[in-house]
Amino acid sequence: MSYVSEVYQTLCDKYPDEPEFLMAVNEVLNSIEPIIKANEARYRSIALLERMVEPERIISFRVPWIDDEGKVRVNRGFRVQFSSAIGPYKGGLRFHPSVNQGMMKFLGFEQIFKNSLTGLPIGGGKGGSDFDPHGKSDREVMLFCQSFMNELFKHIGADVDVPAGDIGVGAREVGYLYGQYKRLTGTYEGVLTGKGLSYGGSLARTEATGYGLLYITERMIREAGRTIEGCTVVVSGSGNVALHAIEKALAMGAKVVTASDSGGYIYDPDGINIELLKKIKLQDRARISRYAELVPSAEYHEGEKPWGVRCDIALPCAIQNEISKDDAETLIRNGCWCVAEGANMPSSLDAINVYLENSILFMPAKAANAGGVAVSALEMSQDSQRLSWTFEEVDERLKGIMNSIYDKVTSAAERYGCKGNFVIGANIAGFEKVAEAMEAQGIV
Repeated sequence: MSYVSEVYQTLCDKYPDEPEFLMAVNEVLNSIEPIIKANEARYRSIALLERMVEPERIISFRVPWIDDEGKVRVNRGFRVQFSSAIGPYKGGLRFHPSVNQGMMKFLGFEQIFKNSLTGLPIGGGKGGSDFDPHGKSDREVMLFCQSFMNELFKHIGADVDVPAGDIGVGAREVGYLYGQYKRLTGTYEGVLTGKGLSYGGSLARTEATGYGLLYITERMIREAGRTIEGCTVVVSGSGNVALHAIEKALAMGAKVVTASDSGGYIYDPDGINIELLKKIKLQDRARISRYAELVPSAEYHEGEKPWGVRCDIALPCAIQNEISKDDAETLIRNGCWCVAEGANMPSSLDAINVYLENSILFMPAKAANAGGVAVSALEMSQDSQRLSWTFEEVDERLKGIMNSIYDKVTSAAERYGCKGNFVIGANIAGFEKVAEAMEAQGIV
């Protein structure tokens, strides 16, 4: 049995109830097998893979809070500090009912390689809670965030672990979390990113993941001899990533025809009105079905995903595993020739295989959605220097980082005889830097 197979089988035996984590590890290990085989004796001797797939630390805790009816509620909180080989732990906090330890390990593991690809000195981590902020009052969200930080503050810091937002954790939640951290520690430091501009946040951070997704997608399409202008784009989600991906795609001359939330999706053949969609989701906090009520040309498809809509480009920006093998096959039948992932691992392994078998241009999440964490690291730099860069400065750095990621991914794929396979390229390019740092630092 190969070294890769041994490590993966051991994980399957230890964590059979963590399918998302096992899927993420399997995808990475399969991709990096060529480099593992070339260095197997050395890597075995230092148990490199065994250490890489186990988090350095997992913190789990209860989060008690009181709702508006005076009832005491209890949720679970997690922080997975996966790897500090190349920098302090860095990764978002997710507040969503689906959060559990296995999911946090999956996201934290992915974060290691995503952060490595940015070229910035940040390690991998992830955290969150099974708390659902939807439908909660501002007071309830504040009390929950304060209780959550009452435990988390003991384990984070500007040079230790720097959380950010994720699904269910936006500007409101980050503000409450940061206020409580400052209250508990008496320090004003860049310990959270995605902060408001009035207290250490960075311009372009809100837009970064969605804009970065389009920068690397446009580069991939251009290198293939095509253009994004005039393309029909299908987007899932209507959160921060999706909204800004739609905005940037429209600015590049594409026509975006869908968006979605957990209830269903809207299809507007005339093209999504991004300003109206932003108002519905960000100001009114309404369901996406409201868009179809206001726009005569739009249709609302309850309980469905948008992958049956004819398109050139698909940008899944909602949640993990939202595209199955059948969905991928449907996309291809309907003319899709490019997929880039805005969400974290939204395509199943079977779906990814469908893309590769059909020579679809495909950029995986750890490369395609790295713009958010890249600008988070730039926010950390600004906080450390007590500086504030302009939107244009940050956006230009973001473009440079996304172009650098594309170059690293394509170069790694070509070096190992897999030209055009950006899955293998992203995993190998991300792995190489982390492995080198782990070897240099000894058995820790």
